[in-house]
Order: sequence, then C-alpha cells, then structure tokens
Amino acid sequence: MKKVLILTLVAITLTACVSPKVYKELEDKYVDLKKENRNLQDENETLLQAKNEAENALAKLKQEYADAVAKRDQLQSDYNATKSNLDNLKASYDALETNSSSAIAANTKKNRELLAQLEAKEQALAAENSRLEALKKQLEDRSQRVAELESVIASKDAAMTNLKNAISKALTDFEGKGLTIEQRNGKVYVSMENKLLFNSGSWAVGTEGKKAVKQLGTVLAENPEIAVLIEGHTDNAPFKGSGQLSGNWDLSTKRATAIVKILQENSKINADNLTAAGRGEFAPIASNETTEGKAKNRRIEVILAPKLDELSKLLNKM
Repeated sequence: MKKVLILTLVAITLTACVSPKVYKELEDKYVDLKKENRNLQDENETLLQAKNEAENALAKLKQEYADAVAKRDQLQSDYNATKSNLDNLKASYDALETNSSSAIAANTKKNRELLAQLEAKEQALAAENSRLEALKKQLEDRSQRVAELESVIASKDAAMTNLKNAISKALTDFEGKGLTIEQRNGKVYVSMENKLLFNSGSWAVGTEGKKAVKQLGTVLAENPEIAVLIEGHTDNAPFKGSGQLSGNWDLSTKRATAIVKILQENSKINADNLTAAGRGEFAPIASNETTEGKAKNRRIEVILAPKLDELSKLLNKM
C-alpha cells in the first residue's frame, strides 16, 4: 500500500512536468501495481487462513501427543504391575516346583480318596433313585386303587340312597306307626318298634307287621347285592314269661328270626343275604327310665349294607 501511495504521488507530481507518453507509461505502471497489490492481498489472506489451519492442527497434535503420553504412562504402569505379578508367579512356581514331588503324591492320594467317595455316593444315589422309582410306581398304583375305591364307595352310597328312597316309598303306609328309616355310615337302617310287629312278650308277628315286612321284602328282592342284618332289641325290663324263653336276649333273637322267616317267604330274596341277631337290652337308643324311651328300645332293626366283596378286593391290593 505504501508503494502504491508513493507511486501515486509521484505520478501526480510528474503529471505537470512530463510528456503524455511518460504519463501513459506511469498510468499503466500504476494499474499493474494495483493488480499486484490485489494479488498480494489475496495471497496474504490465503496465508493467514493457512496459518490458522496450521495452528489448529498444531493444537490438535499437541492434544494427541498429550493423550499418547498419558496412554504410554498407563501402559508403562500396567506393564510394571504385570511384570511384578509375573515375577511373583515365577517365584511361586519355583517354590511349587521345589516341593512338587511330595505335593503331587499327596494330591494324587487325596484325589483317589475323593474319587472313591464319589463313586460310592454315585452308587448310593443310583440305588436311592431306583428305590424312589419303585416307590413312585407303588404310589401311582395305590392312587389308582384309591380312586377306584372312592368310585366304588360313591357308587355304593348312591345305591344305598336309592334303596332308602325305595323303602320309604314302599312303607309309606306305616309312617307314624313306629317306623323310621335313615341312612348313615353307608348303610340304611329300618327301625320298627314292637308295637307295629309284636304283642308284649311274644315273637309272633301280627297282621299289620307282616304286611310291613313283606313290603320291605319286595324292595329287598329287587336288590340282591344287599346284605340284610335283622337285629332284635328289648328294653331293660326283665322277661317274666316262661316256657320256651329264657330272657330278653332269647326273646330278641326269636323276634329277629321271626322277621327272617317272613322275608324267606319271598323266593326272590337270597337267604344267604339274611342274618338274624338278638341284642337283648344292650343296645338301647333311648333312656329306659321313661315309658316312651322303653317303647323306642323295644324294636327290630333291619340294617341294609352293600356287599363289600369288590371293596375287599381293592383293599387287598393296597
């Protein structure tokens, strides 16, 4: 810029005293100088930009250098620690190698002992697994039999319920005449007080009683798989009669037998299903201290139970 200004001043000064030709040359020279100045300015800007880029690159290189130095220091530290560990391991190895023979022998013996123990435990485990498998099979079989048993019991209970309903229907005419029917413990109990069946001290069954027993027999004939137990019961009053009877127990037995004989008149009833028993005064259902209680105790109980052959077979398998 200083050169341009100087040349400009010189050109102005000489304008007054130079020829046109010289002026023209100076003017051209000025133009060239201006162009050169522009080129220099452009070059200067390019150099400045290059300088900035170089400075940035230098800063980046300095940072990378610092990072590299830090990494190198870390690697050196790691190397030193690793070398120290290696030295320690070598020292340990040398110590182990010195005592290796005795140590290996001891370890070998211990390993053999442990191996023998392991084999023994494996054999015991195999035996236990075999036993568990056998127990599992037994449990499965037992569970199946229990399920079958429950099914049979449920079927028997349903059959006894149907039987009770059939007896109740057949003996409807005798309700309120000393007759009760109930189901409990898988059995049906038909209880008939003596006032429906016998006169005092007698084992002869009256007309109304025979009718009730025969109607009961009609139901029993339709259920051949039912076991029938006829029990005779008395109150605790001592028997005062004479002749064929020796006491209440004898009387209760004859009364039970009399009911069996009436049931046997029905040819469809299997006699093998019938059992008569005398219980005398020893199974009361009410107090013998009252007239009403004694009347309830003087009774015939017909106990109906399903035959348990199928249940017995299942229980024997369990």
